[in-house]
Amino acid sequence: MGVMGWLRWGWRQLTSMRTALVLLFLVALASVPGSIFPQRGMSPEKVNQYFTEHPDLAVWLDRLSLFDVFAAPWFAAVYLLLFTSLAGCVVPRTWQLFQHVRARPPKAPKKLARLPQHAEFTSDASPEEAVEAARELLRRRRFRTEVDGLSVASEKGYLGEAGNLLFHLSMLALLLAVGLGALFGYRGNLLLTEGKGFSNSVAFYDEYKPGHLVDPEDLAPFQLTMDDFEASFISSGAQTGQPSGFDANVTYREEVGGAEKTYNIRVNHPLEVDGTKVYLLGHGYAPTFKITDSEGNVAFDDAVQFLPRETGNLTSEGVVKTPDAKPQLAFQMMFWPTAGASADGTSIVSTFPGPLNPTVAIKAAFKGDLNMDGGAPQSVFEIDSSKLEMVKLDEDAKVLKIGDTLELPDGAGTLEFTGVKEYGAITVTYDPGRVPALVAGALAVLGLVGSFMIRRRRVWVRASAGEDGRTLVEVGGLTLGAATAEFDDIVRDLRPDDGERDARSDDSEPVATGPIKE
Repeated sequence: MGVMGWLRWGWRQLTSMRTALVLLFLVALASVPGSIFPQRGMSPEKVNQYFTEHPDLAVWLDRLSLFDVFAAPWFAAVYLLLFTSLAGCVVPRTWQLFQHVRARPPKAPKKLARLPQHAEFTSDASPEEAVEAARELLRRRRFRTEVDGLSVASEKGYLGEAGNLLFHLSMLALLLAVGLGALFGYRGNLLLTEGKGFSNSVAFYDEYKPGHLVDPEDLAPFQLTMDDFEASFISSGAQTGQPSGFDANVTYREEVGGAEKTYNIRVNHPLEVDGTKVYLLGHGYAPTFKITDSEGNVAFDDAVQFLPRETGNLTSEGVVKTPDAKPQLAFQMMFWPTAGASADGTSIVSTFPGPLNPTVAIKAAFKGDLNMDGGAPQSVFEIDSSKLEMVKLDEDAKVLKIGDTLELPDGAGTLEFTGVKEYGAITVTYDPGRVPALVAGALAVLGLVGSFMIRRRRVWVRASAGEDGRTLVEVGGLTLGAATAEFDDIVRDLRPDDGERDARSDDSEPVATGPIKE
């Protein structure tokens, strides 16, 4: 075949409808892991939790990009192949449909009796009058007609094929809309504690994923403050502990210096500012601590966000670091919203996700140098212990309830557990392809309905002089797909009103004919 022959063969295979359907199925199949495993773009804290709970498996899943499915190279490859296949398949078919619409209906086959739908009857009208009457009737039924001597060819139902093409063109537009969002959209994630705020700029995000053509200066300049966060849970019955509502009451300004507005962000009820949407995707607890150093100075007095270890009762872990203390202090802690004894009574567990009995336990305490002065970034959820000395604590002193204070040995300072705040996991997204994708999806459904509901139909009528001096009228029909009752209605309207029965009516099984091609 040669190089060009193989290239042409490969292009024909790629742009076939069968390949497009296979690739569409592969895109749907490739999207499944995105709903099974947490995604960094949506819930980075849940990805970290997955690494904690399944450290060995998470490493392999990460290598396969299953925590970033929609940004994975293998997903992009399937996506681009589908785009190319649809474009190469649909564009030529659109031109072919345009040519078919302009073409005249095909001439009547020689033997109408071999068509799937066929009927004959006699009439007192002349052959010319019978043909003219058939043409007028078919035109009233919105058939395109063409008279050829003593026969009429007619055709309609192009909207069925147009609906099929509309569906595939809409799928192509949908892929373009997704690509538009990937180029000009962005997504930012952060954890926002009650009483805290942020401005819509890159510096405030814990994770920021811009599109390839996004300029940080183009971000909508709004400001938002988390006034109050309320998480409610079912407290009795078989569904005890299940969440019943998450409400984030916020104050925001659409621009710097603008008027303050309030809004209640709930699940599936995001805040929208200038095309940018602010979603509430999760929540957690931020215990508050007051830490005094060895010189009696308050080195820390604030809330610290803890990450849930398990989603059921929100047992959480966190780290407190005080770079301003002398010496510098750090603590690794556990937090239980509602502390209680385990089933065997040997450990503490959280028995309810609501803060009914907030309790913290100090897993480890350190003093010394936090190694934060070198300029290297550190995670707020990890401690660099390379220059730190572990502080030995009594077992009884490690568990604190609200109002309890821990005295560190050797006068290193004190830690007081002062209360609990809640935080919301916030995702800020801007996707200019969202509305085009919605329109494309709606048009795809409309086209799919049209392709299923509308059938391409052809009807031929031929008139000739009969042996008894009357006119013999033959009617043949061909419907692509399932036959309809329309043909019987046409025959009934064409038949004379004198009640004379057909000379012949063929209700036998359809017989394929050579001249009839689609």
